[in-house]
Amino acid sequence: MIAFLNGILAGKTQDTAFIDVGGIGYAVGMAAGSLAKLPEMGERVQVHTHLYVREDAISLFGFLSVEEKNLFLRLNSVSGVGPKVALSALSVFSPQQLVAAITSQDVALVSKIPGVGKKTASRIILELKGSLDADLLGAAAGAAPVGAGSVLQGVADALLSMGFTSAEIEIALKGAPEDADEPVLLQYALKRLGE
Repeated sequence: MIAFLNGILAGKTQDTAFIDVGGIGYAVGMAAGSLAKLPEMGERVQVHTHLYVREDAISLFGFLSVEEKNLFLRLNSVSGVGPKVALSALSVFSPQQLVAAITSQDVALVSKIPGVGKKTASRIILELKGSLDADLLGAAAGAAPVGAGSVLQGVADALLSMGFTSAEIEIALKGAPEDADEPVLLQYALKRLGE
């Protein structure tokens, strides 16, 4: 089993990071938010990994935190949820947002994950709501989800309708002026998303 990779970031695509470890290039599937947080090409990077083996494929998935990896494994254990759906969930939501949605049994929010309908969202909630790690629950309680205030909610909804993911929106609104109104916040977020 490959627990982590420590090497040089050789490149990345929309859903994959290429990490050079001692001259061997590993293709590592990652969530959009994690890919966005990786350093520049040529810089050193360390990612926690999960090796997924199937009869017809071997895939390596990477995570910037142990909590993100653990949540991926929990999602992957749900009947009808494979690694691609689990990775999509982590691309749409931060681990804290997803844990909060599951523990609050918000079927509508969980069903925003690509490839997840209401039936699968209900199954995810039913199978995971009482078994999520205390570390993840603590992080979820301490972190305000995107859209915690009505102004932030309006900006987040506007950005979602433009096609941005929750993870991208969370990064874009980080450090935003607290007393700003919606147009100012929207302009701030769009400027950061365009960088």
